Amino acid sequence: FAVSGFLRVAIGFDIGLSTKCVVIPKEMDMCQKIGYSEMRLPNLMGHTSMAEVILRSGTWQRLVHTDCHPHVRTFLCSMFAPICLDTFIHPCRSMCVAVRDSCAPVLACHGHSWPDSLDCDRFPADEDMCLASLAEEYKYLHKVLPKPACQTCPAVEEFFLHKRTLEIFCNSNFAVKVKLSRKRTAFGDHEYNIECQVEFISQESLLPYETRSMIQQWLLVNENCTQRMTPTHRPMVYLLVGNIKEGIILVNQVYRWQRRDLQLTLATQKWRYHKCL
Repeated sequence: FAVSGFLRVAIGFDIGLSTKCVVIPKEMDMCQKIGYSEMRLPNLMGHTSMAEVILRSGTWQRLVHTDCHPHVRTFLCSMFAPICLDTFIHPCRSMCVAVRDSCAPVLACHGHSWPDSLDCDRFPADEDMCLASLAEEYKYLHKVLPKPACQTCPAVEEFFLHKRTLEIFCNSNFAVKVKLSRKRTAFGDHEYNIECQVEFISQESLLPYETRSMIQQWLLVNENCTQRMTPTHRPMVYLLVGNIKEGIILVNQVYRWQRRDLQLTLATQKWRYHKCL
């Protein structure tokens, strides 16, 4: 993005001679390709070493992937990797509030609260020079897609008949075939590889790739469900079936797709010609 597009011009924040410009390391995935390549160190989080910056910012990578707010990456990178200018450019309080209100429920789903280090009251008001939220402009320039909800994990079904599955399809908005695998990251936690293929989708305004993207977000938001579905590092295939209501995407049924079981294959084949009652 063009950083200048977020700026509100007024009084800046002086920085002392104790800071230095350094290249944003490639290990900081979330702050790559953000419109600038150098950052100030120490940063606005008070981190003094690059090793600490990489470690601390890495814990926010998954939240960024959930796309919980259009400017979550801008907000976090302005704190962890502030642009190398003559003054520190803080995010505006309004941007912090917008990101917090959208992303705090996702953190809560993962068992975490919004941290005190990102208390929105510490940020300048919008009349100061700061990174302002363009959420309203974003709504007009981009299609606003339904968001995944933090929900109770649906049971994984392994015994079913294709006729019953077709009934469930009739009462659903989407069914997406998902291949999941996991690996251990350098930080010692798990990272999931998600491959999605849209088996069918109701004739609404959503396109198949948009549904695929929303399911990927659902799996990231509901990481406890993803963990249950990937008990080993061996890839597993599932069919996720659900509904979209009032801008919220909910997964209601999860089927384990096994090669030896022909019921799901039969259901998806018959769906093409099936007439719902």
